[in-house]
Amino acid sequence: MSDNRPLVDQFKRTISYLRLSVTDRCDLRCAYCMPEAMQFLPRAEVLSLEELHRMALGFIARGVTKLRLTGGEPLVRRDMIELVKALGRKIGANDGQGALEELTLTTNGTQLSRFADDLREAGVRRINVSLDTLDRDKFAKLSRRDMLPQVLEGIDAALAAGLKVKINTVALKGINEHEIVDLIAWAHAKAMELTLIEVMPLGEVEEDRFDHYLPLGEVQAELARRWTLSPSAHRSGGPARYFDVGETGGRIGLITPLTNNFCEGCNRVRVTATGQLYPCLGGGEQVDLRAAMRSDDPNTALTEALDVAMKIKPLRHHFAINSPGGAPALARHMSMTGG
Repeated sequence: MSDNRPLVDQFKRTISYLRLSVTDRCDLRCAYCMPEAMQFLPRAEVLSLEELHRMALGFIARGVTKLRLTGGEPLVRRDMIELVKALGRKIGANDGQGALEELTLTTNGTQLSRFADDLREAGVRRINVSLDTLDRDKFAKLSRRDMLPQVLEGIDAALAAGLKVKINTVALKGINEHEIVDLIAWAHAKAMELTLIEVMPLGEVEEDRFDHYLPLGEVQAELARRWTLSPSAHRSGGPARYFDVGETGGRIGLITPLTNNFCEGCNRVRVTATGQLYPCLGGGEQVDLRAAMRSDDPNTALTEALDVAMKIKPLRHHFAINSPGGAPALARHMSMTGG
């Protein structure tokens, strides 16, 4: 029988949100995220879809109500929709083994035109699409792939399928800082929210992140000079602070891991495609769930591993980008951890 004790860490924070990576692979090579010659994991190290499903059920039984599938790019994983369908059956379930309130997905949008209808049919109602520019040449340079038309087509397909779409944009000094206003106006015209994110110092890349680090306090001040921003009571279960924009009628979010730490209310953990549980995106603490899932008694081993994770989850991360040429806060790339 599955353990149904809630997941509560040593600081009395209840963990109700799981970000589960299904692959470290991606069909883009965004410069701030990974090197061009990224070495992806051998497929044998990645959990099977069945293992990912059984692991997710263990989290749901212990009180996780929101599950976000991530990557890499989750939709490049073969048969991914089968996992979405299986997890979708836990939305509002009444089986005594926990239930999901929301199943969602973060994607780069390149595959959305193929899968938007399937996602909606499987129970997904809201997705996040990562998009940093509407300029095709800039997109090609930043992502090292000329795929902006496919992304825009995918976004339109998602909206047509009835999915709520939120755009996630990394604010990059010298790259897209002068395009942020246009991105917000474009998103709001399509009834989409847009959330801005400070660049995170994860993994070695060819460029110096210090050169492109743009504090969102500066962006917020610039937006406030142009538009009427009103603090919003809206909460999505994540770390963003939200503002309503009077002139556009839309909403923006700000995620500020560097300038405005938000860890005191953290309600989430991340699991990689290899089953490594990271209690904190910005910490080195980890628990091997793959070993638990492949043990002789996976239910007991998973329960014990989750208990360990709650004991080692830190109070806060220590991200910083303080000087040119600085080493990343952690060696692992965002695509490894799950975006």
